[in-house]
Amino acid sequence: MTDHHKTNIMTLTRYVLEQQRIHPEASGDLTIAMNGVQVGCKFVETCVRKARLVNLVGLAGNTNVQGEDQKKLDVLSNEMFVNALMASGKFSFMVSEEVDDIVVVPEELRGKYCITFDPLDGSSNIDAGVNVGTIFGIWRLPSGPKATVDEILVPGSEIIAGGYCMYGSSCNLVLTFGNNRVEGFTLDPALGEFILTHPNIRIPPRGKIYSVNEGNSLYWDAATKAYFDSIKFPSPESGLKPYSARYIGSMVADVHRTLLYGGVFAYPSDRKSRSGKLRILYESFPMAFITEQAGGKATTGIQRVLDLVPKHIHDRCPIFLGGTEDIADVEKAFASNTSWLNETQK
Repeated sequence: MTDHHKTNIMTLTRYVLEQQRIHPEASGDLTIAMNGVQVGCKFVETCVRKARLVNLVGLAGNTNVQGEDQKKLDVLSNEMFVNALMASGKFSFMVSEEVDDIVVVPEELRGKYCITFDPLDGSSNIDAGVNVGTIFGIWRLPSGPKATVDEILVPGSEIIAGGYCMYGSSCNLVLTFGNNRVEGFTLDPALGEFILTHPNIRIPPRGKIYSVNEGNSLYWDAATKAYFDSIKFPSPESGLKPYSARYIGSMVADVHRTLLYGGVFAYPSDRKSRSGKLRILYESFPMAFITEQAGGKATTGIQRVLDLVPKHIHDRCPIFLGGTEDIADVEKAFASNTSWLNETQK
């Protein structure tokens, strides 16, 4: 006799449809919008997996708005996402790391959402075979299809959906709709479907791992140094053991591990990057949203990340995200070491 539980699989499409049923007021537009995201992720996963075989590694010969050299896969991934999302007919605006300006969707295809995305985060690692990923956030436009670009620069707290897709030994898509649940799906290549494998991800309040580029430690402010010294060389009275360092250099991979195992992921500001390195709209906001919905916190050190209001679509910010107890320690370090205020003004 067939085991019903082994055949009753929860696909991403089914999950989104069930969320729609739970909310009778839902129009189904977000369901269709998420289908466009799925298509983009599956296409990029296929390209990443065969990149070396079909000569998709290396530089494309261009730089993006950040001044970074664009990889061939950067360009291809961006074009695929723009086309898939535009075809859904549910977005009026898109903000991509790879495009200087806001992508305005033609009037006949416009919808009530705006999406921000980094089509291929960590692409500098592609040639080395390291995990890379896509990050995205979705906002509802108050004026719907008639919205203006002014409605894009809003606090992160107005985000309605956020997620990332990680391409590596497996293809994992982590998603939240802001209902205090974060779900993890894994792509089954045989079915061509994302299957629920990590239901209701919860980040431990305190972990044992920190993830930061210590190559920049020479340029850190006193508060950042104090915090990382406190977890590398904990005082006997703290009762803590030294944290282990794990840093991949791909935000999606580092945050994914932090969500599952706990600890802290950080990309602080420093004397080289006074406003931080990660972009607010399509990196910090979605990842902060996911972290909070999984029971964690995300801060700049002095302010909740989701309370920021960007002034430009490519603005940056510092970020520390992780379990509640770990981030509380970060906030204490910044409250106790106010010399960072003077250092940021030098």
